[in-house]
Amino acid sequence: MSVPKTLQIPDGVEVTRIVTPRCDHAVHVARAKGPRRGSILLVHGWTGSKEDFTPVLPLLAVQGFDVVAYDQRGQFETPGALDDDYSLEAFAEDALALATEAFEDDRFHLLGHSFGGLVAQRVALAAPERLLSLSLLCTGPGALGDSPTRPLKHVVAAIGQVPLLQIHQLREKGVKRPAQITAFLAKRFTSGVPAALKAITQHLIDAPDLVDEVAATGVRCWVARGATDDAWPFEAQDDLAERLGTEVVVLPSAAHSPAVEAPEELVEAWLPFLES
Repeated sequence: MSVPKTLQIPDGVEVTRIVTPRCDHAVHVARAKGPRRGSILLVHGWTGSKEDFTPVLPLLAVQGFDVVAYDQRGQFETPGALDDDYSLEAFAEDALALATEAFEDDRFHLLGHSFGGLVAQRVALAAPERLLSLSLLCTGPGALGDSPTRPLKHVVAAIGQVPLLQIHQLREKGVKRPAQITAFLAKRFTSGVPAALKAITQHLIDAPDLVDEVAATGVRCWVARGATDDAWPFEAQDDLAERLGTEVVVLPSAAHSPAVEAPEELVEAWLPFLES
């Protein structure tokens, strides 16, 4: 879960919706300043939202990119039904449909953060010809897995049996944040469709490793993490990068959510790859 430092919308960022044949997505959009150099779609992680990327949108727009961050199906301000398809393949199809509506280019750059990295890998497998590049941020080759420090199986079991607010409050117990951020996190968590949250959490437990298949597509890849990232083990992220033919870029000032923790650092490290 990424925690925004501020909820202020930067100049140049539009809060709007993009409707596709598949879904009605809440989005934050920034359009390129000056000559266009391409389009970028940003995919958030578990219990996240478009706000996880808002600080980087104007930074990328200044560099000539059209950029869209969105709430995935059933998350925060994007609706979803109890009987919707919340498979990784369906989330990937949502992303492709959104890119078609949002960008004038047929091909685009794609970045997935955390759980969003698993979705982004499925996009690469479904339509490699659509991607100019694939960037994986603070994610892994497959499932994160259940552990004593991250009891995801307990979360799956609780969803539908325990109110979402109670689950959120247990996760946030003892954490001190500004009142506005505390209220936002609670609203975001409880606005999600329980079926979507349950499915996404289960994906983090058992998503298969498809990295070799992604590598076989030939899509250019970039992998990065914060220096103190506490999700996928560093060894797993190093293995992910090696199998994709690259190395992990380590962002010194960030942990698991570089786009809100160190947005300028993230963009500075990422730009040479986007421009190459």
